Amino acid sequence: MDNFVMIAFCISAGMIFQHAKFMPHDAHRGINIWILYLALPAVSFKYSPHITWSNQMVFPAISPIIVWAGSWVFMEFYCRYKKYGQRTRSTLELSSGYSNTSFIGFPLITAYFGEHDLSIAIICDQVMFVLLSTVGIIAAVKGNPSDTGGVKVSLLIKRLFTFPPFIGCVSALFLSKFIDLQVAEPFINKLAATVGPLALFSVGLQLKFKGWKQQISQLSMAILYKLMIAPALVLFIAVIMGIKGDIARISIFEAAMPTLITSGIIAEQFRLNARLVNLIIGISILVGFITTACWNGIMDYFMI
Repeated sequence: MDNFVMIAFCISAGMIFQHAKFMPHDAHRGINIWILYLALPAVSFKYSPHITWSNQMVFPAISPIIVWAGSWVFMEFYCRYKKYGQRTRSTLELSSGYSNTSFIGFPLITAYFGEHDLSIAIICDQVMFVLLSTVGIIAAVKGNPSDTGGVKVSLLIKRLFTFPPFIGCVSALFLSKFIDLQVAEPFINKLAATVGPLALFSVGLQLKFKGWKQQISQLSMAILYKLMIAPALVLFIAVIMGIKGDIARISIFEAAMPTLITSGIIAEQFRLNARLVNLIIGISILVGFITTACWNGIMDYFMI
């Protein structure tokens, strides 16, 4: 219960401060820099070295791929039926194919399952970022009406290998094999502890809902896929593969997370419908608190 109170308090505080006159409109960017460059790498150093690798640990890595592939197929049929152009399709793919596995996922997983399962969530998070940095950027470039240069491989590689959480994850896995990190654990733990409250406060600063009625059709389809169909696909694959326990639960739960906030940044950068993406982000976060509770019950029913 304490974790849920913390989640509600941090997001509410962010929404209140969003309208404060003394708060800069881009205050969330400074907070996100702390999270991306220090806090999330610290989470990797805290949990990644303690991952017990097994054949089943492949499942958290493929679950974000399942979510993305399902989104691609779902939006293909939906956009063809509605006769939408490539710009709208790319916007909807960004809105539905990538989960908020860290900013929202980590605090909720801690609330529902405890901190020890964050090691599994980190795998989901890193694969999700790799997807966003590759096929996500490709989709954004395809939907950009002013882009005629196509996708540059060098840009994709640069984005991937300069992303601080990715560097932190790889470094933690490599260095832990040769260096005893116990001396640094108190410092690492303090940095990692800032992820939850700061990420949720940052989310609250960015939540916006103005103009949702004009976008209700696209909003509803993106949120339907992201919060219901995507985790159902991962659950279906888990049942087929016989994956159970924490590995299956965390993978399904991460698939049920709201839309990734970074999707809005990419949509704005590549001149897609950033307003629609931000609406989907905000509404999916609020609705996601209800649907994640439902998915927790569904997993209990299937004895996952």
